[in-house]
Amino acid sequence: MRKLIESTFVTLNGVIEDPQRWSPPYWDDEHAAYTQSLMEGVDGQVLGRLTYEGFAEAWSQRAGDPFADHFNAMPKYVASRTVTDWKWNAQPLEGDAADAVRRLKEQDGGNLIKYGTGSFSKTLLENKLVDEYHFWIFPVVADGLNMFNGVGIELTHLELLGTMTFKSGLVVHKLAPKA
Repeated sequence: MRKLIESTFVTLNGVIEDPQRWSPPYWDDEHAAYTQSLMEGVDGQVLGRLTYEGFAEAWSQRAGDPFADHFNAMPKYVASRTVTDWKWNAQPLEGDAADAVRRLKEQDGGNLIKYGTGSFSKTLLENKLVDEYHFWIFPVVADGLNMFNGVGIELTHLELLGTMTFKSGLVVHKLAPKA
């Protein structure tokens, strides 16, 4: 069975909105190495609509290095009822999003990765479909939408699987839902 790994950038005060605005000063060799290691064994992306739209615009313009080429080539499975113009090797999750992800996880193949946290993440969390979370905690505070803000999330405990601390002050907590 494939694992679903969620990777999310977050500020010290819980903001997830517009990471392209506050995270670039921390994109160094350590950041790149961890990003690359996270993609090992991954052959598909699961995305919410907003992350898909932002990523498709930004990443489809990049090429020429192994990470970007792998990132762009893999299939993207998107939770959306409104997107009609599919590009960037993407397709909709058909029917109920949770059921569609469950079916994807049951297929043969490498792991799946999901970037960003929002209402689709709540659905995945409620249905116990995420196997690992990688929360990248950036040493910055910003104004914006907070993680899981206003989505009515149930109390959920996570188990710490590991922590990676970077010289820049960035810390990644690797967590899994408690059984």
